[in-house]
Amino acid sequence: MAKLINWHQRLTVYISEVARKPLRPGHHDCLIFADGAIEAQTGVGRMAPWIGHYASFAAGFDLARSYGCDDPFAWVLDGLEEVSPAYAQVGDIAMFDGIDGLPALAVVAGAHVYTVHDRGLRPVVLTEVKRAWRVC
Repeated sequence: MAKLINWHQRLTVYISEVARKPLRPGHHDCLIFADGAIEAQTGVGRMAPWIGHYASFAAGFDLARSYGCDDPFAWVLDGLEEVSPAYAQVGDIAMFDGIDGLPALAVVAGAHVYTVHDRGLRPVVLTEVKRAWRVC
């Protein structure tokens, strides 16, 4: 997966479009947000068939299993190279401990890392990032 020539502009537009969208599993959650960021940069997304087909995180895991994947995070991150969080760059995908200690995905946007929250995107402190993947 290679980045499009205008990936930065496309990523900026995407983040602006979803900045105020509240968390809603199956419609706008950390997986769909991260996948949308990947698609904005590369033109390739994987979550479109899932959107609207689960209404809870548990149901999302069940849906992942129906696609032959035990881990929906692996579904989104497939094909991306894992890098040290210290080397994460704009557009990369980050993982941190979210609600109840469950993993959550975020998108690196310069000095900020954003994830989906009840009232739209919220920043995550970079030191909270446990893992990161390069969107090439």
